[in-house]
Amino acid sequence: MLKVFLERRSIRKYKDEKIEIEKINQILAAGKVAPSGRKRKPWEFIVVENKEVLKKLSRVKPKGGLFLAESPTCIAIMGKEEISDTWVEDCSIASTFIQLEACNQGLGSCWVQIKNRLTEEGKNAEEAVKEILEVSNNNRVLCIIALGYPNEEKPAYKEEDYL
Repeated sequence: MLKVFLERRSIRKYKDEKIEIEKINQILAAGKVAPSGRKRKPWEFIVVENKEVLKKLSRVKPKGGLFLAESPTCIAIMGKEEISDTWVEDCSIASTFIQLEACNQGLGSCWVQIKNRLTEEGKNAEEAVKEILEVSNNNRVLCIIALGYPNEEKPAYKEEDYL
């Protein structure tokens, strides 16, 4: 497992290649088995493959999320604050599991922070994402994870990077 931890890097350039549904399902399963406080699992994952929606999401955070427009898939990580006061921590762990499984599946990924961020126009980024994804409930948006087959290479971490 350490091999996956060392190989996982933030990838922002992706090939124009659809991700197989089996891989998406495995990635979602990894997120769903993540530990959470009191086993509340206060998360919801929204998979986006529609190019127009990906373009809209990329403009929510133009300084840190433009690459979403070029990714074939992303997963919005939503948290249910009313279910758990540790939704941020729980969803962060689930997001990490998602990214590690993406790497295990031969995919690249990158986290785009949404919670407590503003759009270029000064609008709440969470509200902007919820509007784009037509989410009308009280869910909070922690982040968006871009996914795709890497179109860039980054070296794995070496032992001296973590000792």
